Amino acid sequence: MRRILPWLILAVLATTACRHNPPTAAEFAAQRQQMVKKQLIPREIRDERVLAAMGKVPREEFISDDLRAKAYADQPLPIGNDQTILQPFIVALMTEQLHLQPTDRVLEVGTGSGYQTAVLAELAKEVYTIEIIEPLAQSASARLSRLGYQNAHVKQGDGYAGWPDVAPFDAIIVTCAPDKVPPPLASQLKDGGRMVIPVGTGLDQQLFLLEKKNGELAQTVILPVRFVPMAGEAAKNK
Repeated sequence: MRRILPWLILAVLATTACRHNPPTAAEFAAQRQQMVKKQLIPREIRDERVLAAMGKVPREEFISDDLRAKAYADQPLPIGNDQTILQPFIVALMTEQLHLQPTDRVLEVGTGSGYQTAVLAELAKEVYTIEIIEPLAQSASARLSRLGYQNAHVKQGDGYAGWPDVAPFDAIIVTCAPDKVPPPLASQLKDGGRMVIPVGTGLDQQLFLLEKKNGELAQTVILPVRFVPMAGEAAKNK
């Protein structure tokens, strides 16, 4: 037994090391498909283009290395600077509500890691995304460029003001919560366009779909949510 024991110890150590190896690209791809089948379809995400985009964009590329094993967990994950990458279901739900077409131009407020941006870029012609936190804007821009999303344009700034230089937009998506809809965003939405935005404070937030018709916004409540608050001008106007 004394001669055998060291080999047993080495075998156990080798096995343990293998268990902690990060998933391979093929394993991540399989996890994405399982995420679509088990998290999205059962919750009535039906748009085939949205499901295909969610099954394609590599969420593991938008989080830190120590969290990559949780890339397809049914939960938000921290990305630094007190921000999170959204739960996959919420990304899919908000995206589906926009009814994006391949010719659409989209404004996103709250780039974060760039994951939602990448999903939008799979579906729309151009995506203009604004992030108020400079390190996140820089890292998201570099990441999206590295992954080949040439139709995603990142700007560091206050999303409350929108992006008037390239407005109007067919769709607007907001991933941080103001206490009311910012007027500049409403004005930059095309007639016939759709905006998905969380509105409220603290635990009292609702995700709204706003549809612009004849210059007026028709409002539909989607579900209760909890997003990080919108910073910048939105915080001053409370």
